[in-house]
This record gives sequence, C-alpha cells and structure tokens, in this order.
Amino acid sequence: MEFFSKASNFPFMATRKLWYGLSIALMVVSFASFFARGLNLAIDFTGGVSIEASFPGTANLDAIRTGLEHAGYTEPSVQNFGSSREVAVRLPPDPNHSGAEIRATVEAVMKQIDPGATIERLDVVGPQVGDELRNSAIWALSITLVLVFLYIALRFHTWRLSLGAILAVLHDPILVLGVFSLTATPFDLAVVAAILAVVGYSLNDTIIVFDRIRERFEANRRLAPAVALDQSINQTLSRTIMTKLVTLIVVVALLFLGGPVLRGFSEALLIGILAGTYSSIYISASIALDCGLKAEHVFPVVTDRKATDSLP
Repeated sequence: MEFFSKASNFPFMATRKLWYGLSIALMVVSFASFFARGLNLAIDFTGGVSIEASFPGTANLDAIRTGLEHAGYTEPSVQNFGSSREVAVRLPPDPNHSGAEIRATVEAVMKQIDPGATIERLDVVGPQVGDELRNSAIWALSITLVLVFLYIALRFHTWRLSLGAILAVLHDPILVLGVFSLTATPFDLAVVAAILAVVGYSLNDTIIVFDRIRERFEANRRLAPAVALDQSINQTLSRTIMTKLVTLIVVVALLFLGGPVLRGFSEALLIGILAGTYSSIYISASIALDCGLKAEHVFPVVTDRKATDSLP
C-alpha cells in the first residue's frame, strides 16, 4: 500500500540548509524560553500533595479552588479528570502538617461545597523524592542518547550516521521542552515517559531511512551521496506518512478526549511525532551528508582490486 499514486522524487537534500535555519531558530527559542521561564514542574519533581476526589454531581471547581485558598493553600491546582464529577487537586508542599491533617482539611472544604464529596486518594510527595525523580529522569535520557550513538555507530560502521541520529534525537525532546516551557504546561513523569517514547519513535524512522541508504549504496556504490539520500527518503516517504497519520489519530484522540490527566502526555507525543518526522529527513540524513558520508563509510573497505572493479 502506497500513500502516493506515483513514486515521489522530492529534492530533500537541495533544501536542507533552509531547514537547518528553521531548526536553529526553533532551538534558540526553546533554549531561551527554557532558561528564562523554566518548566512548570508538577509535584512529581517539586514535591507536594496529590488528591483525587469524587462528587455526586458536577464538581464546582471554582468553589473548591476558593475554599482551598481560604484554608491557607496558595495556588492550588484543581481540575477535572475522567468526568465532571471527579476532581484532581495538586497542593504545594506543607511540611507543618501530616497527610492525615491535610486530608481532613481538604475533605472539610469539599464537604462544605457538597456533603456527598469523598476523597478517593491522597499522596504526599516530599521534595527529596522529587529530586530523586528528576535526577532519574535526567539519567534515563542521558543513557538513552549514549546507547543510541553506540548502536548506530556499530550497526552502520560510521560515526557520520551516528552523529546525525543523535542530533535528530536531541532535536525532538528539545522542541518538546521548549513548547512546554512556552505554554507552562505541567511537566510530570508522564511527560518524561512520552519524551522517551518520542526518542524511540524518532529513532525508528531514522533507522529505516539509514537502512534504505545502505541499500542504495549497495546497489550502486558510485551513486552520488546526495542522490542516494534523496532516493532513500523518497522510497520511505509513503510508509512514514501513513504510520504517522495513524499514530496521530490516536494521539489527537487522547489529547481531546483523555482529559487533563493525559493532556501533558498526549501533547508531548503530538509535538514529538511531528518533530520526529521532520528531523528524520532534514536532520539525521542531512547532517550525515554534510559530514561527508560516502558509500565506503557504510561498507567495509574492499582491498581486492578485481573485486573493486566488479562493483556496480
């Protein structure tokens, strides 16, 4: 099954410098926002209190928020999840009160609004746990990148493709972080999981393109590198578009129907999938080309003169 009725022949490599400029601009904006505004870290990383409550009818979020503020909690996060009767509350750390005391206070506030309100779950996350989770997330991303570099270098016998893959893999999470910083979307462990999924998804696209590049060089080792890369990308373009469209249907459904609990996760996936589609074409392959990628870099050097002369 093909997305295009005829084989595509887009000159991707001819316009790569234009797309380099776009990527650099997006990176600059992302870094500027990240260092100026930072991320809106959820209690997974900052510590705090997470509460899930249910109401017999539609919950009055404004009344709950006002009641919690009057109880002494600054900037409480109150939102629905699952349905209009279920409420998720996030409170800043309160070292002066135990979990039982916080539960009693919050339950009293909610019962003033609706006597039938009940607290289904209350979790207290300390700042030390938040620091450990943040460090674990950083280590997970760092180890992933190192292993990706080694895998590409060993599989394709050249650091040029490995460098292109690493820059593409870095490109996508940076864009996700930049958008989350600009929009102040809460950044929690679910978003970290989405970023790791984006890394794997983007790497899969890159590997498919790299495999096709190796096939093109194997068929004709005298083929100009830019031509080989263009042909490889065009041959995988239908597959890339179809798989991305199918995945985006699911992610968009999660974004609009999954509620606030899944919003950060689905937003990160949506941004990462779009960025990964672009980076697997205009970052990974283009960087390899500009680093001087040739057929002899992908295949072991042939020392037999007769064997060399017989190559296509």
